[in-house]
Amino acid sequence: MPSSGLRLRAPILAGTVASITGQAASTGVVLAALSALGATQAQIVSVVFVMLLLYGTLSIVLSWRYKMPISIVWSTPGAALLVSAGGLGFGFETAVGAFIVASLLIALTGLWPSLGKLVTSIPKPIAGAMLAGVIFSFCIAPFSAAGKYPLIVIPAILVWLLLYKLAQVWATPIAMVVLFALTAIELQISIPVEDILPAAQLIAPQFSVVAIISIGIPLYLVTMASQNIPGIAIMKSYGYEVPFRPAMLATGLGSLVANFFGGFVTNLAAITAALNANEQAHRNPEKRWIASVSGGVVYLLLALTAGASISFVIQAPREIILAGAGLALFATMIGALSSIVEEPELRLPAVIAFLVASSGFTAYSIGPAFWALVVGVLVWLWLGKRKKTAA
Repeated sequence: MPSSGLRLRAPILAGTVASITGQAASTGVVLAALSALGATQAQIVSVVFVMLLLYGTLSIVLSWRYKMPISIVWSTPGAALLVSAGGLGFGFETAVGAFIVASLLIALTGLWPSLGKLVTSIPKPIAGAMLAGVIFSFCIAPFSAAGKYPLIVIPAILVWLLLYKLAQVWATPIAMVVLFALTAIELQISIPVEDILPAAQLIAPQFSVVAIISIGIPLYLVTMASQNIPGIAIMKSYGYEVPFRPAMLATGLGSLVANFFGGFVTNLAAITAALNANEQAHRNPEKRWIASVSGGVVYLLLALTAGASISFVIQAPREIILAGAGLALFATMIGALSSIVEEPELRLPAVIAFLVASSGFTAYSIGPAFWALVVGVLVWLWLGKRKKTAA
């Protein structure tokens, strides 16, 4: 029994850290998006509450069913898109109507198997390079924040380094506890009692062709390009083939339910998936699904304190929240960078993919993760064709 408990401790801790860190790092973007679209504070709490319940449940069910660490989260790039859409003047109810269209499009994508084959054919070094580039800005965040909040961030970094040497499995969770505890103490953050219990609110959607074109379709494209496709690629870099059709149908139809409570869309996780799928979650890849199940349970628990978590994130500086995400991703960065040099013939495409992903390049409202994969694969194909011509 003790040995079994020890074997389970690592994935449970990995899932817990991944969920808490990911939620803390992304909630600020979501709050900004919902506020820009005209949602009231009660509606914002409703969105966070319902979506946590949704993707917590989906993470548990999908991971349990397919025995792989499938992490479901809300679309942070989509939320970033919605921040800019707030200036278009649509009411929140009209935006919800556009969310419904985006959810339906995601579900329909699950019925198109050709796309599933396309997104799962990406070489592992290129996928790893994309991941390294995407998380690069997160990994340097602790050092950037240390200059502004030295008494909060530096102790957390030192704790992480110490425990990484003495007990790796405890490095990130204890460093996170230190970081957020010092944040609450130094900045005197407190949570009002009335903010603790959340409540869901039904939203009557309104439909507008202009809003669907301006919000719904771009939200779908950004979610697929910046989350689902990179999420599948990241999982492949750790040796997992995500069941494309069930994942798209589950997230699309699940999002559709959440839409009527103000929620936008859910998708496969990228960064959170990396935390749950790497070797620190469990040495045996067949046991890492426990991390995503544990993370799903954490999401369900966080849903019960949606109001309180929103209150803390609103009060805490964004630099500190991003520093927490960076601490959690140090080990992931090591593994991702290592994959770049695994196959000599793929080093150049992988390095270029890393540079594109870390550059922050965007085009047509699509983020660098997608373009990193596109450029990396194109260079790989071009080099392969060039070798055949030379031969």
